[in-house]
Amino acid sequence: MSQPVFLTAPHFSFTHAFSTRHGGVSQEPFHSLNLGGTLDRQEYIDANRKLFAAALGFDITQVARLHQVHGTDVLQAKPGVQTGDALVTNEKGILLAIGAADCYPLLFEDAQAGVIGAAHAGWKGTLGRIAMRTIEKMISLGAESSRIRIAIGPGISCANYEVGEELITKFRSENFPETCFSGIHLDLLEANRTVLLESGIAENNIWMLNRCTTEDDFFSHRRDKGVTGRLWGVIGMKSA
Repeated sequence: MSQPVFLTAPHFSFTHAFSTRHGGVSQEPFHSLNLGGTLDRQEYIDANRKLFAAALGFDITQVARLHQVHGTDVLQAKPGVQTGDALVTNEKGILLAIGAADCYPLLFEDAQAGVIGAAHAGWKGTLGRIAMRTIEKMISLGAESSRIRIAIGPGISCANYEVGEELITKFRSENFPETCFSGIHLDLLEANRTVLLESGIAENNIWMLNRCTTEDDFFSHRRDKGVTGRLWGVIGMKSA
């Protein structure tokens, strides 16, 4: 067992992280910081989650996570498990967690208002503009779009995401620009950046890790043909 290895954004104020696969207790092929999925031993997943939360100064009982369904529902976060694909809160002492293994984890903060969010953006969520819906929910809690900062973690790159003409057509029909496509490859990162800009987010408030989950540091459903673990993107405001 080793300590979790994670990545952070330089422009965020609140505690946050994007996990890698390094650290933790899981065995091959889920080695070693697997934070989800159904194929690994649950005891290993539970231990990894505790380790990861603790490394960020949170207890596992403070984690709000999701049974993700590739939809666009944005929920008011509470510790435990809810069904949806995005969470927001203005409460301290809750660590929002998004699981992914090719889809993009998006983290949001308005540090002045004390409002945070986290969203799971696969192609369905991206097409449904889940990032915009998360921002709208944050605004209902007192955030302002001009102050919201976003960090986009690792996800599958355009070069490695061949999807076919039918899906490209769906995105075109929802007015996504041609910069989101390269032949029959879909650029989910660019598509989500487009949604954020459409939602009034300043370009310099958007930070992108620009790492592909097919790299060795991450879990990838496509690369590993479904036999893989899960990464987490998390954000929380610590209690005073």
